Amino acid sequence: MKMPMVALLSLSACLLTGCVSPQHELVLDPIGPPSSSSAGAGSSGTLVVYSAFDPHADFNDLPYVRHYTDYQIVSADGSLRHMIYNTNGQSLDAPKRVELPVGTYRVMADANGYGLVTVPVVIRANQTTTVHLEGNASWSNNTALLRSNPVRLPDGEIAGWRASPDNAIKP
Repeated sequence: MKMPMVALLSLSACLLTGCVSPQHELVLDPIGPPSSSSAGAGSSGTLVVYSAFDPHADFNDLPYVRHYTDYQIVSADGSLRHMIYNTNGQSLDAPKRVELPVGTYRVMADANGYGLVTVPVVIRANQTTTVHLEGNASWSNNTALLRSNPVRLPDGEIAGWRASPDNAIKP
């Protein structure tokens, strides 16, 4: 009688673990600076990533502010370029502004409700590429952004300006 019980438990364990699979990482469409902004001369641009808020409260900060989670910037060849501690040090509730050489990169950051996401980004000279992954983003030029076919998270939240052919990096 023990043998059928052991077999039944083994079969049950196999079936239950078969239903558990690793989450697939979410990859967004490329984000760039607003297409309405004109590129200037120069060799670098700025990246600002509003990653998910850090869920661990730090009540030592007075007044209490939420902090953005850290993220990674990976270069086009797949090598880690920067690990970003996402606070700007001046304004307690603002993310860090990162200056990068003109080019294409991948940002790997936590998005509110989605875990780790990958966001291809385009950096243009003297322009700012902004990525919103924290949810409920506030955009200064919302009407133009909505008409531009922005990059969105699966829940419809706008993550950023879609990198268009005119702001893509030419080889």
